[in-house]
Amino acid sequence: MSTVMITGASSGFGEAAARKFGAAGHRLVLCARREERLQALKAELSQHCDVHVVRLDVRDRQAVSDLPDNLPAEFSAIDILVNNAGLALGLGGAHEADLDEWETMVDTNIKGLMYLTRAILPGMTERGGGHVVNIGSVAASWPYPGGNTYGGTKAFVQQFSRNLRTDLLGKNIRVSNIEPGMCETEFSMVRFNGDAAKASQVYEGMQPLSAEDVAGIIFWVTQLPPHININQLEVMPVAQAWSPFAVHRNQT
Repeated sequence: MSTVMITGASSGFGEAAARKFGAAGHRLVLCARREERLQALKAELSQHCDVHVVRLDVRDRQAVSDLPDNLPAEFSAIDILVNNAGLALGLGGAHEADLDEWETMVDTNIKGLMYLTRAILPGMTERGGGHVVNIGSVAASWPYPGGNTYGGTKAFVQQFSRNLRTDLLGKNIRVSNIEPGMCETEFSMVRFNGDAAKASQVYEGMQPLSAEDVAGIIFWVTQLPPHININQLEVMPVAQAWSPFAVHRNQT
């Protein structure tokens, strides 16, 4: 069985992925800021697998850098890293956006992912194998009003994942970028600062993806034969597609 590290494991894709890997008996290193949720998840999953939890803010460069050396020996050889920690904040136009929210998205979605990847990769290369799974978004490729910096951070994840593949060629390390579309988790609650009414409107009248749907995809790409690498996988609910070009017309 593999040792799987999952960031953002206290909710959403990360929590669902922890359950999926845990049910299959893999060892888990679960990282998130909300330790009480991690401990509850550990209590639930420990009947299926070995679990170690780490209270971690991926924006803390030093804490992430120290992480590999602070893991118990039996959890230290990370085979699969799921870079899931990330968020969107606000949906305003770039001319009125909150710069603090922009920086938080950059610090979490870009820097946090870089820090974790850089911390874990040396061990994978030394052991001669591993798999990095980055959680991107359809926003990396398809713009929408208010997506500005969030889409930009996920475009970074897309390109970073591609470049990791080239850097790691010949080292037996797989890299996959999973890009979900509309998915009902805490994502919109966070984006709208806890406004449940706004969050529910995002998914009104349609069936979005679920966290379990995406967790199943994450699990699938990691369980393929070792000579197969899923580079990038974009997934949307059937009810979501691309819109026609937006055209602003002057009213005369």
